[in-house]
Amino acid sequence: MATLDLTADTFNTTIENNPFVLIDFWASWCSPCRNFAPVFEAASEKHPDIVFAKINTEQEQGIAAEFGIRSIPTLLLFRDQIILYSEAGALPAMQLEQLIEQARALDMDAVRAEMAETAAKEAKG
Repeated sequence: MATLDLTADTFNTTIENNPFVLIDFWASWCSPCRNFAPVFEAASEKHPDIVFAKINTEQEQGIAAEFGIRSIPTLLLFRDQIILYSEAGALPAMQLEQLIEQARALDMDAVRAEMAETAAKEAKG
C-alpha cells in the first residue's frame, strides 16, 4: 500500500475509519524527513493492513499545531483512535518494525480500561 497524504479535510475521517494509522509529519526542506521517506514507504508495502499517512507540516500547519509538532520528522501512531506513540526523529527500519509489532501486540481493551482508570483517578483529585 502506498502512503496517503493527509490534509485537514481528510485527517479525522482517516483516523475514525481505520483501526491502525501511522503518520509521518514531514517537510520538503527537511533532510532527515527525506532520508526517512523510503523507510516509511517500505514499511507501508510490508503492512498493507495499516494506513501509512504523511502530513506536510508546511501545508498543514493547523494539524501540526494541534499535535504540538515542534521537530520533524515526527511519527504519530493511532490504534483504535488512541495515540500510542508520538515521538520526533526518524526511526531505522528495524525500530519502525518493532514499533509496529509492539502496537499490534497491545490489548486495546486493557489500554482503554487503563485510560478510564487514570481519568477516574484524576477526576477525584
